[in-house]
Amino acid sequence: MKVILLCDVKGQGKKDDIINVSDGYARNFLFPQKKAVEATPAALNVIRGREESKKHREEVELAEAVETAEKLQGIVLVFKKQAGADGKLYGSVTTKEISEELEKQFGITVDKRKIQSEFLKTYGKYELEIKLHSKVTGKLNVVISD
Repeated sequence: MKVILLCDVKGQGKKDDIINVSDGYARNFLFPQKKAVEATPAALNVIRGREESKKHREEVELAEAVETAEKLQGIVLVFKKQAGADGKLYGSVTTKEISEELEKQFGITVDKRKIQSEFLKTYGKYELEIKLHSKVTGKLNVVISD
């Protein structure tokens, strides 16, 4: 009997997989525990629809990430901070500050966890990578001065 798994089943497959199992296993174990449904044409259409919507959502996310990366290309964020005599800041420029400044000045929303940076603690120019998507990485220039 062909069934569609509703959740991961150890030894059988992952969610939304279509597998062949014995009739008894399906009727006595998978169906009562709501781990699978029979692979009817209607159920197969639902699975196909989910796959298509997931693929479409991924394409939209990728397109948005590419668009954001292009916007970040020419941006230079300038932070004015005080520092000691040796040029070390009395704090640091954090990813949270960078994210907030991007939102405030340019209207670009980037999650602070996606900014690949350590704390910036000295004056200078920095080129930071922003991981926008698994396939897209943007570059952002940050300048810290007094």
